Amino acid sequence: MLDRTYVREHPEEVRTALANKGVDLDLDRLLAVDEEWRELKARGDDLRHERNQVSQQIGELKRDGRDEEAEDAIERSNDLKTELEEVEQRAGVLEAELEEGLLRLPQIPADEVPVGADESENVERRREGFDDLRELPGEIVPHYDIGEDLELIDFERGAKVAGGGFQFLKGDGARLEHALIQFFLDVHRESGYVDVFPPIPVNSASMQGTGQFPKFTEDAYRIGADNDEPYGDDDLWLLPTAEVPVTNLHRDEIFVDEDLPLKYAAYSPNFRREAGEHGTETRGYVRVHQFNKVELVNFVRPEESDDRFEGLLDEAEEVLRRLELPYRILEMCTGDLGFTQAKKYDIEVWAPGDDMEEGPAEGGRWLEVSSVSNFEDFQARRAGIQYRPERHESAEYVHTLNGSGVAVPRVMVAIMEYYQNEDGTITVPKALRPYMGGQEVIEGHDSVGESALGEGGDD
Repeated sequence: MLDRTYVREHPEEVRTALANKGVDLDLDRLLAVDEEWRELKARGDDLRHERNQVSQQIGELKRDGRDEEAEDAIERSNDLKTELEEVEQRAGVLEAELEEGLLRLPQIPADEVPVGADESENVERRREGFDDLRELPGEIVPHYDIGEDLELIDFERGAKVAGGGFQFLKGDGARLEHALIQFFLDVHRESGYVDVFPPIPVNSASMQGTGQFPKFTEDAYRIGADNDEPYGDDDLWLLPTAEVPVTNLHRDEIFVDEDLPLKYAAYSPNFRREAGEHGTETRGYVRVHQFNKVELVNFVRPEESDDRFEGLLDEAEEVLRRLELPYRILEMCTGDLGFTQAKKYDIEVWAPGDDMEEGPAEGGRWLEVSSVSNFEDFQARRAGIQYRPERHESAEYVHTLNGSGVAVPRVMVAIMEYYQNEDGTITVPKALRPYMGGQEVIEGHDSVGESALGEGGDD
């Protein structure tokens, strides 16, 4: 959330941010509401002051036996009370509208963020791992085919049990997923992260605190009600990312200076409807409704957030370096910057199985596995997270940052495609072998039931 004083005093900067982020909001209306609200607050203060003076006069007049003047003063006091109630009622309506409007104002992009209309104007900063590629098969089988051939992923039965966008991981597929999660956590623990295992349901106040609400209610899984029904602070939702519970772990709290910087790493399953997403670009294990992820959340002093932002990027990259997967770093332009972010990098891993537009010269496609974001004080202001530079000083808002460290499904996709062999097996990356009992190659499993024999199984 932006500070209302900042919005009032820097309307053109806010207007530019709205345009650059593609947010449609009537800023002039919001500023007019703020102005009328401030006028009413001032009028209310004047009315309370005058009423207090009149109340004093009533007592003095009665003591002096000036009953007629006292009655006039009582009538004036009642008039002031009625007017004050009207002013406070109107101010309350405006305050609610103002708060709602402020919740819909996006974060101001950092000055150095490239201006652009959409993802086509993001800036590629660098590529890593392409100078020493492993030898790949002549034809790379897409992950959704080799995953089913080796009985690693079962999309059909996942859809039968939970609907489209859900899947079963089986055998070495499940084992590989578990290995990646534990590997990610171990790597980040080396960088000073404290492990957190958060609750899966989160309340509406937590979703609002990190900026998911009110903008993204349509993508969330609500517990016990439809998404379009009104919701209160205590209504529950399945978490879309561990960023939500971990950031809100310190909602409405004040750190002392020595607490910071604070770094949490959290594994969680995540749930997103991903409404409207379909097609070849999202086929298979690329964009699903339930997925595992390790999230990195940082709380820092404002003067440290720029350096910590670059450090967080490096920490997220480390898992890909150890897995020896090629990837690239994109800096988001203003038009592709999220609602809450002042600055963001995307890490995109190379998956060579499907040739897509905008892929590298080597073929294949890019898959986003992490967004590393600096929110500055935007989330902290919404969630009431502060710190005291000195114990005797006023509290200030911290800066929050986060990044996936990293999302598991697309790393799985990249491994299944990049580590394929000519004989149809998949090599286990060296960094993961200790987590898979020393296993070096995934050879697959036999099918179960009639599918193992062919439909009918009568031949």
